[in-house]
Amino acid sequence: MTATPGHSFVIRNARIVDGSGGPSFAGDVAIKGDRIAAVGSVSDKGDHEIDAGGKVLAPGFIDIHTHYDPQLCWDRSASPSPEHGVTSLVMGNCSISLAPVRPADVKKVIHLFGSVEDMEGRLLEETVPFGWETVPEYLDYLRQGLGPNVGVLIGHSVLRLYVMGKAAQERAATPEEIERMAEILGEAIEAGAMGLSFTFTHLDETGRALPCSFAERGEIAALMHAMKARGRGIVEVSPHPLGGKDVMERIDFFGSLALETGVTCTLSPILQIPSQPGRANELLQRVILWREKGAPLFAQTQTRPLDMTVRLDQGSPILSKAPTWRKIMDMSTAQRIKAFSDPALRDVLYEEGKTMGSVFDRIALKETRTPANEQFLQRSLREIAEMTGRRFTDAFIDISLDDDLEAVFSLENFIHADTKIVSELLDNPAMHVGSGDAGAHITSFSGAGDTCYLIEKFVRDEGKMTLERAVQRLTSDIAEGFGIAERGVIAPGMYADLVLFDPDRITRGEEIWVDDVPGGNGRYVRHPEGIEKVMVNGVMVVEGGKYSGETPGRLI
Repeated sequence: MTATPGHSFVIRNARIVDGSGGPSFAGDVAIKGDRIAAVGSVSDKGDHEIDAGGKVLAPGFIDIHTHYDPQLCWDRSASPSPEHGVTSLVMGNCSISLAPVRPADVKKVIHLFGSVEDMEGRLLEETVPFGWETVPEYLDYLRQGLGPNVGVLIGHSVLRLYVMGKAAQERAATPEEIERMAEILGEAIEAGAMGLSFTFTHLDETGRALPCSFAERGEIAALMHAMKARGRGIVEVSPHPLGGKDVMERIDFFGSLALETGVTCTLSPILQIPSQPGRANELLQRVILWREKGAPLFAQTQTRPLDMTVRLDQGSPILSKAPTWRKIMDMSTAQRIKAFSDPALRDVLYEEGKTMGSVFDRIALKETRTPANEQFLQRSLREIAEMTGRRFTDAFIDISLDDDLEAVFSLENFIHADTKIVSELLDNPAMHVGSGDAGAHITSFSGAGDTCYLIEKFVRDEGKMTLERAVQRLTSDIAEGFGIAERGVIAPGMYADLVLFDPDRITRGEEIWVDDVPGGNGRYVRHPEGIEKVMVNGVMVVEGGKYSGETPGRLI
């Protein structure tokens, strides 16, 4: 078809995978301003002409489970996610967000980001201005100069803390407190927030349950009805990452609330756990049961194995689950060395280590600067313990102390690593591709890269999914499920969020350490290959792996 003149861009000679799941086709895409103007054969010239050279043009990918809340205060591009084709992201997951917050509670909110997402308090203190109190004030700050589009969930624990203070972690809310929470949430939704988030996985910095754990059904129902009354709202819930005994109860709890209120709930994550064969499918089938009853309920899963680096000089999502380990990991490096050197703590650390199941069996030594420990490289802690006659926790601590806690261990290709099972989860209509955690646990792994990995691993390498289906899973399926309007499909009138990539070259890239975090710390990132251009709202934000510096992103 021929479009009206005045195109800002025309992308020609593309293999268009439009996000609908239908067959790809050769054609052109014209862009005028922030919208797609035409798709097919475009005769009119654009201000900028791009020859796609037969490469794939797809809608921009959507990442629904990130924790870029603090990073957007020091990096408006949300790097490296846009490099991986992500044009829209959702943050504020797992019951924590940067608003609402009273000045007296700022330190507590910082601690919550530390205990839930392994973010250093020093980083938030130096980079998050906290020049707001209410959600509307925070959203006004946030929308100034975004690289990608951003959806903001309000953490229920933070909302509860704002209304109830210390009592948020002590008791059920009164009717008056529930009414006030519903009012604040309603104002947040009207101002542009996307919804509400919960977690029943994590503990706070003192080892206590988070505020959301004290909420009764009536409170949560009232909040969901407040969103329903405004015609907008998503509820994200993290029931338990490894499928604890309460997960089925959580699915039923939020399934019934989704059915009662009509508000969409998404449960993150469902993972394939080797020690729990068949459990992931059991949980998914329970979600499907509620969907068959009419509940707008989804699950989330990630594309990659739950691989991570483990170092005693950095935060760790594994070690944070045990109270004594977590307490030590919250200390400075010098204090950690002193604590781990204390013989009186070794028995406690061992007993807590045993509660972490078979994970320790798979953690292996990857790097050491102590020659005497080089014999243990690539061996698991269990193997090292057997070789040396030590308990596995003592082996872990002793080797780390030899390197001033800088010895590098890793957990690889264990959790969520069975490609047959994972591909079936990823392809199920009741499941959304999410749970990546980009922006969180940055000293343990890079959560960005799942989008490229889906195509690299499950389309090209394993042949478990067609390219058209993979793109659909990253775009229109999520946009439809999350109510993200006018995005997720390449069609006239839709926002021009686009990614151009080479399906034969696309890869998430190697995980590398970079020292670009304010305050002197670093993080793990991945820089992909095969992603050539990324456009947000008709503006080029990434080209050839380089950021343009443009900030066309909007709240969604």
